[in-house]
Amino acid sequence: MIVGEQKPIKEILNMTAPHHRLLVLGCGTCVKTCFAGGEDEVAALASLLRLASRKDGRSLHIEEFTVERQCEDAFIAEAAEAVARNEAVLSLACGAGVQAVARRFPRFRVLPGVNTTFLGVLEHRGVFTEECSGCGDCQLALFGGVCPFSRCAKKLLNGPCGGSRNGKCEVHADTDCVWHLIIERFTALGRLNDLRTYVPPKNWQPSLSGGPRKLIREDHTL
Repeated sequence: MIVGEQKPIKEILNMTAPHHRLLVLGCGTCVKTCFAGGEDEVAALASLLRLASRKDGRSLHIEEFTVERQCEDAFIAEAAEAVARNEAVLSLACGAGVQAVARRFPRFRVLPGVNTTFLGVLEHRGVFTEECSGCGDCQLALFGGVCPFSRCAKKLLNGPCGGSRNGKCEVHADTDCVWHLIIERFTALGRLNDLRTYVPPKNWQPSLSGGPRKLIREDHTL
């Protein structure tokens, strides 16, 4: 899932200051799960903005609306009437959702209310960890389903460095050494010898370093 966190309220207040009619638009999927942009966060932020505007003596009308996903046009369309009633949209989606809304409504200013952080998993309530960098060339089969590209501070592909201690990373002492996890995984599978195979340097051409990426599924296009 995409993980993000709500921007500092001071930054949001500065962005929204020029506007008198504002739609706070939530997203009901990833950012809802990480408590950054679902219905509850929309309501809380809208209330905070109303209080701040009253304190400053500023006229501000705020409307609240949440769609299932802001990254899909079919869901964005549900917000069309709400958008039309306002001057600007404060989107609590990830960066992809913000851009999708801005593309759908080119005559309205769309503002980001969330900092998109990483692709991660939910460890337990309120704790998310980055486990995928979206590199475009997944090699998890080589590493027992544990990714050293995104989870090793040194991006090592052929075993651990000499700095890890007691299964913890040398760079971040509170983080598990990913190679410790990989070795444990292969040991449990009874395939530890698989790690003797040399892994060549990572091919980063499919990654973001080559510019914006696009995925086209010919079997699903019309």
